[in-house]
Amino acid sequence: MSKNNSRNTQNSRTSFKSLQVLTEDLRKKRDDLNVKTKSYINDLQEIETNIDRNLKDAKEKYKKKRDYWNNKVRALKEKKLEYKTLFDKLLEEIKTFQKKGKNSDHPISIKQVERKINNLERTIETENLEIAEENAIIDKIKELAESKQEFLAEQQNSDFFKIERKIEIVKINLNKIYEQLNKWSNKSQENHAKMLEIFQNVDKLRENKRLMEEELIENKKAADRYHEQFLKVMNQRKKIPRGKRTYKPYNKPNPKIEQRRKKNAIIEKIKQDKLAEALEKQKAGKKLNLFEARLILEKSER
Repeated sequence: MSKNNSRNTQNSRTSFKSLQVLTEDLRKKRDDLNVKTKSYINDLQEIETNIDRNLKDAKEKYKKKRDYWNNKVRALKEKKLEYKTLFDKLLEEIKTFQKKGKNSDHPISIKQVERKINNLERTIETENLEIAEENAIIDKIKELAESKQEFLAEQQNSDFFKIERKIEIVKINLNKIYEQLNKWSNKSQENHAKMLEIFQNVDKLRENKRLMEEELIENKKAADRYHEQFLKVMNQRKKIPRGKRTYKPYNKPNPKIEQRRKKNAIIEKIKQDKLAEALEKQKAGKKLNLFEARLILEKSER
């Protein structure tokens, strides 16, 4: 009988020792995962801060500048349309004057007068003329030159000449507008490109955040599993009489309850947000990834 009691005591001590080792192993695995959980939360908060900062830069820096230049381009395009309308109107007026000119009493144009003068000057240079003939040609050239000047003076005071001057002014203004439009459009496009670059970076950050949130939830589940196993082993240890224990009970320090509660609340919110997104995708008939499908399955099993 005494030998049986001694053997039972030895077995109890061995069992308690095994449970003690298992307890320490489970505690370490759980605590390591909790440290990892805390690191995930810190990284997620940093990513969220970066997302907010990038969105603020995109909105306050580049979107405002892009919209500023877009408004200037829009206003200048309206001004261009006004000048283009005026230009077309002036061209129509010129055509009307040209039609009238064909039916006028002065069908000869300045170019025709200049052509005659050039032909007469060439005649003097190339032909062997008598002095009287040469003087006659020179007098003719003088008459043509005088008629040209009279024609120019008459033309400068005419409505036709005024319209031509207006057309030249409108052309100059239109060219300036085209140059300015090109410059302002480039500025708008530059700011738009920078804004898009930031949005692409934000998309990458959000994708990293999504993956990290999934890893965080999986990590928390693993930590919870180890914690449940830890509690079961602790209950088994408590059932062993103190006299049969070879190890002193581990005096666990008081946990930081409030800190743990906040951490669990953050994780639970992330999990619920992920579940809501998954349900929306399912409702819309979109394809779910493995993590989202598992979240929905876990919800239905509760």
